[in-house]
Amino acid sequence: MERGFGDVMVGSIELFCLAAELESFTAAAAQAGITPAAVSRAIGRLEDRLQVRLFVRSTRKIRLTDGGRAYFMQCRQALNQLQEAERDLTGRQAEPAGLVRISAPTTFGHYVLLPLLPAFRARHPQVRVEVQVSNRNVDFTSEPFDLAIRARNPPDSGLVARLLMQAELVVAASPEYLRRAGIPATPEDLAHHECIQFLLPRTGQRVAWEFRVDGDDVAVATEGGYTCTDDVLAVATLARAGAGLVQTHRFILDEELKAGRLVEVLQAFGGRSRPFSLLYPAGRHMPLRVRALVDFLLERALVDFLLERALVDFLLERTNPEAGL
Repeated sequence: MERGFGDVMVGSIELFCLAAELESFTAAAAQAGITPAAVSRAIGRLEDRLQVRLFVRSTRKIRLTDGGRAYFMQCRQALNQLQEAERDLTGRQAEPAGLVRISAPTTFGHYVLLPLLPAFRARHPQVRVEVQVSNRNVDFTSEPFDLAIRARNPPDSGLVARLLMQAELVVAASPEYLRRAGIPATPEDLAHHECIQFLLPRTGQRVAWEFRVDGDDVAVATEGGYTCTDDVLAVATLARAGAGLVQTHRFILDEELKAGRLVEVLQAFGGRSRPFSLLYPAGRHMPLRVRALVDFLLERALVDFLLERALVDFLLERTNPEAGL
């Protein structure tokens, strides 16, 4: 096989990635134990080979060009895979170690993922976790993420989706609002209420409210004078302030419901849920550190499912003792 890269070119790629991560030729030189001029020459060799400018340079800092950013993503992934292959072959990495980057929506991030991470790092102290809490869908081909969690699976068939949770939906409002406007008895009553709206970030469309009526799944279009975009947590804040009714995931409102700051309504028409799934690229080599977090999250999802199932079975037995016979 003809060699496409010499030792010098591979070294230049490593220095390029280091400079991109540190955003400084000087810092990269200090970490590599060479001079800033040597780093600059290495970057120059890459730019001459590629015929592309990789950095925009100024007297104080450097930043990647669009082409440089795309090249960095591919090079970083390739170098990581080489390091992982060496660790796998030599057995030097008995314990997961290194950085895992994960993106999660604001709801799942604040209420589910972030509270779990201390337990994960207690189990794997050498793994560092970088979390992007955002409702923006990430692009695994151009952004440095290993994993993402989303409430709706994207149409990209190149992604693996592993179910983490079926998040139950509830409708609630503040006691003050219900005293003022009354308590809806059926989903049809929502036409006479202030229903706080949420727009889907990708499409800008309103999210229909979901109910189960006589065993059938029903979507109800609602109206209201308040509209929130991007962050679902905003609708919960408005509901606490007495602005109106809201439908969202139970785990978001659970503490508010227990404390009486919000009151659940339309329980007889509940039972609907939306999935949260763990996403990662199909076919990509999964480093041990990433696999450790995947396994941890799936393990916790299984534990939560079994606990919920046991609770349901217990309640059924309490209401119908003969069911357990």
